[in-house]
Amino acid sequence: MNIGLIDVDSHNYPNLALMKLSAYYKAQGHNVEWWNGFAHYDIVYKSKVFTEEYSHDPDMAINADQVICGGTGYDLQNRLPDAVEHICPDYSLYPQFSDTAYGFLTRGCPRACLFCIVAAKEGRVSRQVADPDEFWRGQRRIELLDPNILASREHEHLLERLADNGAWVNFTQGLDIRLITADNVQLLDAIKVPCLRFAWDDPNEDLTAYFRRYMELTGKKKRKRRVYVLTNFGSTYEQDIYRIDTLRGMGFDPYVMVYNRASAPAITRKLQRWVNNKVIFHSTKHFSEYLQYRK
Repeated sequence: MNIGLIDVDSHNYPNLALMKLSAYYKAQGHNVEWWNGFAHYDIVYKSKVFTEEYSHDPDMAINADQVICGGTGYDLQNRLPDAVEHICPDYSLYPQFSDTAYGFLTRGCPRACLFCIVAAKEGRVSRQVADPDEFWRGQRRIELLDPNILASREHEHLLERLADNGAWVNFTQGLDIRLITADNVQLLDAIKVPCLRFAWDDPNEDLTAYFRRYMELTGKKKRKRRVYVLTNFGSTYEQDIYRIDTLRGMGFDPYVMVYNRASAPAITRKLQRWVNNKVIFHSTKHFSEYLQYRK
């Protein structure tokens, strides 16, 4: 068969589902390639992670016997068959990212945050779905896509495996600061991590004690610690400033995420520019100073 692939989001970040589909069909001897408008295909797979607001479907005729659309950008119910889900991705699709492995060790999250689709898509229990060897083939880096690995009962075993392989690991979705313990902090310290990421999304839940506890457990180690701060989702300007200033005062590096940026007030967009431009942020002590400078 002739199989065509369309990455609707872009080619700026690998589409894991398409890489797995490519590996599966190539293993069966079929031809797999990026969709070409001048060719005919038996099957064309279109995949996207983001909704139509951010990723627009290409407006074009697709010459194929069958077109299959998948990914959370279309709906939350579609799934890859197990034979495809648990195959090592075809990294040759994205040669520009060939030194990095991509995958999930766990799926699901107990938090069920209102802005997040994970609980609806994967369930409210974090569970192990793979070992690193399923998608890691000795690359220098691993992009771990797990929504809440620390909530899994198997997380200590998985962290040990990540430490043993010696690759640089990026916990892309952040770690749950509420689940930090003395034991898993030691395991995290054994992993090569360029930046540990956490999140403080709910402005009505004060996580200060958890962040302080983490600092007590880790001491003054020179490790970059970033915290995503969600704004424009039920938070006030005062709550946004409180989280940013509190994190900064404890030695964390806040990073502002704006929910539905198009609807965000001007002050929130300015706050994002101030915090996320680290040259300006580290040279300006208070947001009010930045606003004064911007006048």
